[in-house]
Amino acid sequence: MRIPGDVLLGLQREIAMNLFRFIPKMAVLIFLLAGLLVMGERADCQKPVVVVASAGPTRFSVVVEGPAAGKAPDVILIPGLASSREVYAAEAKLLVPKYRLHLIQIAGFAGQPAGPNASGPILGPVVEELHNYIVVSHLEHSPVIGHSMGGLLALMLADKYPADVRKMVIVDTLPFYGMVFDPNGTVESLSAQGKVIHDQLIAMPADQYAAMIPISMSALVKNADGQKLVTAMTVASDRAVFANSMLEDLQTDLRPELAKIKTPALLLYPWDASVSPDPTGIDAVYLLAYKPMPNMKLVRIDDSRHFIMYDQPAKMDAAIEEFLK
Repeated sequence: MRIPGDVLLGLQREIAMNLFRFIPKMAVLIFLLAGLLVMGERADCQKPVVVVASAGPTRFSVVVEGPAAGKAPDVILIPGLASSREVYAAEAKLLVPKYRLHLIQIAGFAGQPAGPNASGPILGPVVEELHNYIVVSHLEHSPVIGHSMGGLLALMLADKYPADVRKMVIVDTLPFYGMVFDPNGTVESLSAQGKVIHDQLIAMPADQYAAMIPISMSALVKNADGQKLVTAMTVASDRAVFANSMLEDLQTDLRPELAKIKTPALLLYPWDASVSPDPTGIDAVYLLAYKPMPNMKLVRIDDSRHFIMYDQPAKMDAAIEEFLK
């Protein structure tokens, strides 16, 4: 499937001139990739259980909420780049009466100590620990929900360990996030840009970083309260873990693997008419990205930006619950 030239040009112009007109281009991808920390109330159906076993995961922590083991279906939720598990707080409150939730948070994100994520590869080792957690906890064939980079981790898990994942809900994730810059781009063609983004993020003075965040958040969240929360909490992430994970994300292209991923999947992606009056270009990018995946259903959530869980929580929950049941 090729995107018509006029549609692609219009989409690129809308992205470049409207949504991100206040942000340096190199900074855009950093925050497009991010599902940033939002502190919310925990669902109080049952006291959360924090998994801290000595033999447990070291690259992420888990909070378990809901009915006791075996009393309800298990669901694993993975947040995005720099995100706390609290990004799912509202959704968790709606799901927890009927599901036992395993809420992940990656070490180094949102104030959590970096641990072994402080250096070296991150995404691959996180997938291995997710697999081990699923096996040890007897969670095989559970649904997995992932937002942004969390959606990429879900795809990686389903690709390598298909028995681990019964269903997937992917919230605004592309199998190669370089498509934000160029829908036909490759890891090689965008590697230089990715390295510049990484190095600029590491070197950016704290005051400049803090000044850029509020502008960036308006591009990712329409909800005013959500903007304030993500702006306030972004800086809680370890800068090196954030930058290294971002670069790994940009260097990971799962498009060649999609045809082999048979897991039933639901993709939720946003469209905001105030940014792009015609959704044709947005639809074309996601359709092109996931065309090879055989059991993928795409659902557009209108009047929303990247954080669908804040901009359109009712629509997101309805789509997730319908898919899970």
